[in-house]
Amino acid sequence: MAFNATLETNNNIATIKLSGELDGLTASVFKTEVDKAASQKVKCLVLLMQDLEYMSSAGLRVLIFAKQKMGANVDIYVVGAQETVINTLQKTGFDQSVILLDDDNISELENV
Repeated sequence: MAFNATLETNNNIATIKLSGELDGLTASVFKTEVDKAASQKVKCLVLLMQDLEYMSSAGLRVLIFAKQKMGANVDIYVVGAQETVINTLQKTGFDQSVILLDDDNISELENV
């Protein structure tokens, strides 16, 4: 499946929907959307990952870049990530730097 990343911003919340396979060849597409979100000075970044099938170390590097670029005051939410993506985040310890939500807990974003 081809990779796609689309950014929407609403009420100081940037949402990037990711689908397909995030790897070394496609990480630049994700990074471009992160750059756009960071330039808008949002208060949080929501990553919708329900349709993301795979994330390589290159995708993880963009997530780390996002955390640095957005700043310490901006929370990053990872929503609906598949088990393989969550495992990658947990093995690297980056799950401690983001807020993991499953699809059932997405209502928590209404309080942001």
